[in-house]
Amino acid sequence: MNETNEMTGFLEDASFNQSPAFGDVDLFSADKPLSEAAARCGLDAKALAACGKDYGSAETLDLGRVANENPPRLRTMDGKGNRIDFVEFHPAYHALMAKSIGWGIHSGAHDGSEPNAPLTSRAVRLYLATQAESGHLCPITMTHACIGALKSEPDVLAKWQAKIVSREYDKRALPWWEKAGVTLGMGMTERQGGTDVRANITEAALHGDHVEISGHKWFMSAPMCDAFLVLAQAPGGLTCYLMPRYRPDGSQNAIRFQRLKDKLGNKSNASSEVEFHGAWAERIGAEGQGVRTIIEMVNLTRLDCAIASAGQMRFGLSQALNHIRNRSVFQKRLADQPAMRAVVADIALELEAQIALVFRLAHAIDKGETAYARLLTPAVKFLICKSTPHAVYESLECLGGNGYTEDLPMARLYREAPLNAIWEGSGNVMALDVLRAAGRAPDATMETVGALVRTAGQAFDVRRLAAALEKTLKSPDAERRARFLCEGLARLAALAALAEANSPFATLYGDARLTGFPFSQYGAADLGASEAALLDRALAA
Repeated sequence: MNETNEMTGFLEDASFNQSPAFGDVDLFSADKPLSEAAARCGLDAKALAACGKDYGSAETLDLGRVANENPPRLRTMDGKGNRIDFVEFHPAYHALMAKSIGWGIHSGAHDGSEPNAPLTSRAVRLYLATQAESGHLCPITMTHACIGALKSEPDVLAKWQAKIVSREYDKRALPWWEKAGVTLGMGMTERQGGTDVRANITEAALHGDHVEISGHKWFMSAPMCDAFLVLAQAPGGLTCYLMPRYRPDGSQNAIRFQRLKDKLGNKSNASSEVEFHGAWAERIGAEGQGVRTIIEMVNLTRLDCAIASAGQMRFGLSQALNHIRNRSVFQKRLADQPAMRAVVADIALELEAQIALVFRLAHAIDKGETAYARLLTPAVKFLICKSTPHAVYESLECLGGNGYTEDLPMARLYREAPLNAIWEGSGNVMALDVLRAAGRAPDATMETVGALVRTAGQAFDVRRLAAALEKTLKSPDAERRARFLCEGLARLAALAALAEANSPFATLYGDARLTGFPFSQYGAADLGASEAALLDRALAA
């Protein structure tokens, strides 16, 4: 063999100290905090392990890459100049949609298939699916959540329900009654108002048994859904309506997509600007009660934001662990380097708490713990969705330059991570919603906080935090301190969830997050001898 051939053979055979590709992993069984949370709720571990293997397969993970490298395209007209308002997606996106609908992530909480803790079981599958690809889950989560709003109009729900809960994905552009299954979206915000939906100017005019809506939406996600819950002004005030893509006579509804948003991340999912030109719709809920009607949907989508963000944190941590266990520096594996262990173990500790917290919240909704869910949903979304981008960045840094390339999933995950903190209400909106919930039900709020303090106090002395939260709640300056209140409440609830689960890391979490020096960087906390256990539980070696 000549020198050139020898060198070529060497380059082909050498690993060059690179970590192996991450794939063909059971994302459920390899995740001890998750599998233990599922066991506490009495869920079917065998079925969830099958789901974890499916989303952790190399083939499924690659679908996520391909769907994001080939984003959707809007076609407003056909070749003959006819208005079609059609969004084209790559086959990888459709494959992911079919997979997630097949697993019932859009319907499992409502279709009777989950006899024990249906919302929690479905939350586990969402957590697993988001690790493969987050963008396609936008229509999935909205379809799941729309049931909450449609319950206020039982006749409409009865008409649509069989198509909504169907586990057959039907991508065809047809009237909803001709399809095997449907997806639903939502349009709330407008250009002039954003979060302030009461400033909406879109109007609904009564036409016999329906309304015709004229106006616009500045953000309408998943525009290829079969119908949308939208807010519009009626004579009696802001009202919720269901707007299908096709009118009852089968003709295309007057929904005109202006353009698709060019977003930082979430590239596989289409988000649109849209105008309505007398679009057919039917009322959902009482006239003038649009916010109250649609908030039932929003509460479920907010929970999904927190679940999905925890899944993203988990996937970033998995990438970091896969890398540091297989990469050597200075004659040692990175996983054996003390400074690296400190960083990754600290992320793992945060994830322990967030998994315990988000599944405690999901299970509370399953059990009908209304006061807990109403107060904690915005706080949990605030904490988890804001913590995830930082944790994802630190996980990316563990891979060094490789983490910053588009060849590996960390760059895509990094762009995706901020979205859930914005979607369904940004950080300030969540913090103010906690204040509103506390103001509307002060007795229930104090009872809930008292129960959290008692439970968390079994693992750590939280009296100082509890006193500060109570003082802030009663202060005339509470709105200015809303973020302190929101994060403090969520941290308290996370500690309580760990204590309730008899976690060996509950006291450690209190030490690392609630006392000591106010350092914010992962790796600054002293986790001592717990590092190895945290790393092993995060991703089975």
